[in-house]
Amino acid sequence: MAKAPASRTGGQILVDALRVHGADKVYCVPGESYLAVLDALYDVQDEIELYICRQEGGAANMADADGKMTGRPGICMVTRGPGATNASIGVHTAMQDSTPMILFIGDVARGQVGREAFQEVDFEAMFAPLAKWAVKINDPARIPEIMARAFTTAVSGRPGPVVIALPEDMLTAEAAVADTGPYVPVHAHPGADDLGRLRAMLANAKAPFAIVGGGGWTEAACADLLKFAEANNLPVGASFRCQDRIDNTHPNYAGDVGIGIAPKLARRVKDADLILAIGPRLGEMTTGGYTLIEPPVPAQTLIHIHPGNEELGRVYQAALPINAAMPEMCAALAAMEPVDHSAWDDWTTQAHKDVLDNLKYEAPPGNLDMGQVVAWLRDRLPAEAILTNGAGNFSGWVHRFYAYRSFPTQLAATSGAMGYGVPAAVAAKARHPKRPVIGFTGDGDFLMSGQELATAMQYDLAPVILVINNNMYGTIRMHQERE
Repeated sequence: MAKAPASRTGGQILVDALRVHGADKVYCVPGESYLAVLDALYDVQDEIELYICRQEGGAANMADADGKMTGRPGICMVTRGPGATNASIGVHTAMQDSTPMILFIGDVARGQVGREAFQEVDFEAMFAPLAKWAVKINDPARIPEIMARAFTTAVSGRPGPVVIALPEDMLTAEAAVADTGPYVPVHAHPGADDLGRLRAMLANAKAPFAIVGGGGWTEAACADLLKFAEANNLPVGASFRCQDRIDNTHPNYAGDVGIGIAPKLARRVKDADLILAIGPRLGEMTTGGYTLIEPPVPAQTLIHIHPGNEELGRVYQAALPINAAMPEMCAALAAMEPVDHSAWDDWTTQAHKDVLDNLKYEAPPGNLDMGQVVAWLRDRLPAEAILTNGAGNFSGWVHRFYAYRSFPTQLAATSGAMGYGVPAAVAAKARHPKRPVIGFTGDGDFLMSGQELATAMQYDLAPVILVINNNMYGTIRMHQERE
């Protein structure tokens, strides 16, 4: 007969569930509303590293960055009210960037709900539009069940954030409940009919163009994508801030399909007769405000591959929508019999030549040439170096002049959130202490999260942070001047 489970506090049950599901790092700002969890984490500090951050937004961005690097949910813990609202920026980024993440919020006691108790917020309502799932756990006996669902939800389909509210008294209450097994991701696979139609459409194309991006990528998926691109000699562009999905020095790389897109690349996307979108949502930044690929029915024949079925048909009516996760899809593409690509060999060659030509420019006025700075780094940093950046016109220099050569090496918020670069650099160094980590920030961007350098110092982490200081919010100045 199986031994009955021992009675544990809600905090202990939750931390044991983190161990079951393979969480090894937690980013937090401590709060009195989840002391029972902190106590339980202290008992397993040899298994789960706890990083005390300086502001909840920084903690949430670190968790997002960790999720991007590992493909597993990044873990963040904050207190109620101000803590949760500060952390919401990271949840928004994780949602727009399709990053697996779980945010735990210490909440008011169950008997105080609805009284506008100290720092009380209805977190299920607040985070419903920002997360894949927002839930409150009222019974400690249900923690294993809900934790298993949370981890599965965060990584399955289109990856994204889950938010879990933890009433303070629930965490100190006890329950005798067994742990679950580790979560199992649920991924969609491409069907044989879909692959057959895709191959036929590609074979009939004269000027195909692939755009890769979105969440759920792995090193193996990137390698399989490159095999597919090489076998069919396809030009491959990367969607906004997803440049590390393909080696930017490879002859099949066609450029950064994002903000400040090179004019020749924009023209190439418009002139393509077949767009093969592998992973991206095809949002505003990647489509030039929905002008390069016009909704709802694009001028180009569109094959849209995405891990979340809710995205397919949401904006664009694709000629062939395929619901598939990136590892499964790219493995199938790599195994597909290549087509005759002689019709577009010159098209692909010219696409990469345009990338190289775009590295040439006239030196700007002033004493600092950021193109030279990034080129210097490009020529000296190893392929494994990780670059991070927040939001601002300064990031355009990195997008244009750096060459990402492996995955994951680009940590940048496609949500356009300022203040992401420093926390992401700290998380990158925590996850990969021996790899070079360079954080690009503007002066405004840096001052939104520069306090997290104290977190780096506390844990003996040493990312290199570059502050590009123009004494203004440069992007907004640009818009004001343009208007």
